Amino acid sequence: MASGKILTLLIIATLLALIGAWIVAHRYRASMQRLMKAPVAASSGASVPAPARRHPATFPTLADNDDAYRRLLFSFIGLTLVIALTRTVLTQFIADGPITLKTVATLGAAYAWPVLPVLAVIGRWSRLRFVGAMLGWLVFAILLLTWRTNENISFAQVVGWMLFDTGLPLIVVTALCLGGATRAVGPWLAPLFIVFSGSSQLGLDLLAAMIEAESPFVVWLAGWMGATTAFTLFAVLPWLIAWWPARALGRWLAGAYRERQISELFYLFTAVWTIALVGPALGAIHELGWGAVVCFAPLLWIPLGAVLMQRFAAPSSTGTPPTLLILRVFQQDANAQAIFDRVIERWRLSGNTVLIAGTDLADRTIDADDVFTFLDGRLAERFIAQAGDIESRLGQFEFEPDVEGRYRINECYCHDNTWQQALDRLVGISDVVLMDLRNFKARNAGCIHELGVLAGAQKIARVVILTNQATERDAAQAAVAGAPADRFVWLDEHDKAGLQPADILAALFPSATVPNAVPQPR
Repeated sequence: MASGKILTLLIIATLLALIGAWIVAHRYRASMQRLMKAPVAASSGASVPAPARRHPATFPTLADNDDAYRRLLFSFIGLTLVIALTRTVLTQFIADGPITLKTVATLGAAYAWPVLPVLAVIGRWSRLRFVGAMLGWLVFAILLLTWRTNENISFAQVVGWMLFDTGLPLIVVTALCLGGATRAVGPWLAPLFIVFSGSSQLGLDLLAAMIEAESPFVVWLAGWMGATTAFTLFAVLPWLIAWWPARALGRWLAGAYRERQISELFYLFTAVWTIALVGPALGAIHELGWGAVVCFAPLLWIPLGAVLMQRFAAPSSTGTPPTLLILRVFQQDANAQAIFDRVIERWRLSGNTVLIAGTDLADRTIDADDVFTFLDGRLAERFIAQAGDIESRLGQFEFEPDVEGRYRINECYCHDNTWQQALDRLVGISDVVLMDLRNFKARNAGCIHELGVLAGAQKIARVVILTNQATERDAAQAAVAGAPADRFVWLDEHDKAGLQPADILAALFPSATVPNAVPQPR
């Protein structure tokens, strides 16, 4: 009964988290759109100049970026193997099974699947690739165990065991990590809906106890509103009480993320491994009771792994990391998202990223702090209403890497009449700029203004401009006339293959040779 309840609650909580993530992401984008266009008092004049930097940025090389990417992958893969092997030894000990090199290696390989969602986030895998990888791992695990087990265990037994032990967690994790919105928001909402689902179960347990005791109140209630309505009431009404601990939990998660006590990748990694260990815990609950929580002991490797990873995967450069400013033609969502997935995620291993927030990248940039700030109804507080608000917003930027070595995305939320002043300030703190001008037209006045600001900036090392056949390059090049020589690097999407991420990434490092660059007429 206990294991069945727990499993049901986890499935219900996952479904609610998926629905909640979609609703939150949709309403978040709608609120951003409304606030960006909301009328505000006239901004107080001049832009805020950037203060002089204490230390110039130290640019890593493209090879450094590649090395950091490999270290990040190997770190999570190595930590996964340690946890998987520990889980194998522990579960075999509880089940009084054989603990041999063959058994531990075979089961450890089958249990190592929780690394896939993390690799998917790091590499921004497509949905098809992610689903294929998860299903492929399940098939691999079944075939591996079938090959390595003796003749006393049938193929059907292996399949049935793996579908419960690994298949169900795989489905839950795949559902949470499949879409952009669910992957960004769902894992943060899941603990809250576990609280809500647990409160519903407590309410139903109370109803069952009252029915068993033949309570007159239950008889009266069922007669007054009907049995189905009374049942629903006991399931839903506890949410009014559970709201307060769920809200406190959400605020704690937001605060821990804001204070860099947890990172996106390690939170996801921990959540996935927790889901993966639920199966062994439920299997042991009949024999061990509350002692089944020992099945979660492999999670203790995660904080230790974080400490080691901070030393191993952290950026090798000891100087000030460079800051990248992202500019783009708005309402070109597919272009912006593709560049973010294929280029910016890699850049995050080398330096900071700043941008003016927009709905086009909301699914990529929303984090725990954003989610719970929005749920608290305080999203409007993030927006810059006048020039004096810019410094306070920049003061909240995070310019230190998380424990796994990735730098965070920092955004300025702007109204229609404050973005130009925020742009001036962001340009002042940036070292390199990536501007996506694909499908740019001369009528895009905002982009013309941005090009003019970049042309006259004092401290920008390089501006990488992305163009395609639809770009009106004459208007763009006229806007940067008089810029310092070699400041602008133009990369043209000249065929259906599109711009190669490696070429774009290489162009962002001033020391790198830029392949396929189009010279700017002087």
